[in-house]
Amino acid sequence: MVLSENNPFFYKGKAGEGIGGPHTGADTIWPMSIILRAITSVDDKEITHCVRNLMQTHAGTGFMHESFHKDDATKFTRKWFAWANTLFGELIYKLHQEKPGLLKQI
Repeated sequence: MVLSENNPFFYKGKAGEGIGGPHTGADTIWPMSIILRAITSVDDKEITHCVRNLMQTHAGTGFMHESFHKDDATKFTRKWFAWANTLFGELIYKLHQEKPGLLKQI
């Protein structure tokens, strides 16, 4: 339900797919939603999809943002968002510990 069109805050576009919310504006995706999807998934394909999406939506900054537009990741909020960056680090650490082979493939 949460990751579907049934959720009014689930957005899917050219840049990515994920959950957003009203305070960052319509059609904006929270990288934290993608990170948490990867952290809670047991499916290697889904995890890989999430990590690749995160790697492609930092808009050349090397950092996770609060949100990005579903069709254009260069339109983002908060150039530096410690909460999302820290959570991304936790995801990478978890993958390093639990699925090092998967992390190497990504």
